[in-house]
Amino acid sequence: MKNYLTHPVAIIGAGPYGLAAAAHLRAVGVETCIFGRVMEFWENQMPAGMFLRSSWEASHIADPDRRLTLDRFQTSQNVQLSKPIPLGGFIEYGRWFQQQVAPDVDQRRVTRVEQTSNGFSLSLEDDDCVHAACVVVATGIAPFAHRPPQFDGLPPDLVSHTSEHRDLRRLGRARIVIVGGGQSALESAALLAEADVEVEVIVRKSDVHWLDQKLAWLKSEANPVRRLFYPPTDVGPPGLNWIVATPGLFRRLPFRLQEKVAYRSIRPAGAGWLLPRVGEVRFTTGRAITSVSPAGAGIRLKLDDGTERCVHHVLLATGYRVDVSLYNFLSPKLLKEVQRVEGYPLLGPGFESSLPGLHFLGAPAARSFGPVSRFVSGTPYAARALARRIAGKARYRLEPVFMSPTTDLRMDRARSRSEVDAAQCFQER
Repeated sequence: MKNYLTHPVAIIGAGPYGLAAAAHLRAVGVETCIFGRVMEFWENQMPAGMFLRSSWEASHIADPDRRLTLDRFQTSQNVQLSKPIPLGGFIEYGRWFQQQVAPDVDQRRVTRVEQTSNGFSLSLEDDDCVHAACVVVATGIAPFAHRPPQFDGLPPDLVSHTSEHRDLRRLGRARIVIVGGGQSALESAALLAEADVEVEVIVRKSDVHWLDQKLAWLKSEANPVRRLFYPPTDVGPPGLNWIVATPGLFRRLPFRLQEKVAYRSIRPAGAGWLLPRVGEVRFTTGRAITSVSPAGAGIRLKLDDGTERCVHHVLLATGYRVDVSLYNFLSPKLLKEVQRVEGYPLLGPGFESSLPGLHFLGAPAARSFGPVSRFVSGTPYAARALARRIAGKARYRLEPVFMSPTTDLRMDRARSRSEVDAAQCFQER
């Protein structure tokens, strides 16, 4: 080992959740180091040319003073982002946010996290080692890309997942089938069709669900009472969306009700603004692929209605299935201490797992705190709850290590916020 450094908190991941966590922890005086390549998943594993489905106000990365918004980014950088927000513009916003809150991001990869007698040991890619009392895992969904089992064993030149593409044009102008009915599938279809590729989208559901077709005015700023129906989080239909926007409430619901609320809130759907762009795309709905096999230079698909497709490539827009055991930097011994349900860690206050000091943010928190954890709009609640939990422990147990002399006023502010109802907190953004 080259070095052995000690930090109170180590954050793994420099996307929206990792950056929001760093901003909030540092604001209350908790010394924090953060590892990762800034906005890496957004830059390398989402196709160029895409737009964010989330609304403008649901796309601000959270900082404790609510200053580092998209609006502030535009003003400070003298740029103008369109609505919907282009992927490239959001990536630049994320990098700007990082420069404001964590200019010292360490871009080395964490290769192993192990539990020690007084915290955690983090091994880095250059053989350095860091010790931390707490670890925050905010590394996103990259390892969780889901491939239906019938596509196992097929080479990447025949079958790939949308997360494997930065530039869809590299697929060429061959005939392509896209599997899935969500935003990723539909926007990939639009991008390919606009590149003169023959595209068919196969969807298991009986129809494609398009958002905002009848409710655009209700969600618009022109509606003076829109907040009665739509919280800034922008996840879920009216009624359920306020439950989803209050993760502390969601966490207390019976599991079966949680499942129903979550499914109804994030079922596969496409943004309404995509409709004009998919006019040349063929849609096959209510059908499932029963078997696949190589066929010459392409691939043959058999559907459950007996029809077949012979195409050059299948693009899987089949989403992600969380399983934290796929985070290859978490040691098997450590994982045994983390209680999980269907791959999700069970989390308590402050997004802390059953292994004290180990926290999970982002999609892995969705089982405990609801579907808003899958979106940027979940960063305000998550980062505040995390900072309260860790700073509270620091104040009463680890003050010599964690706290600075100027922390008391900040801690008072954090405690006062903890007494505000979560829904009200979201409205203050």
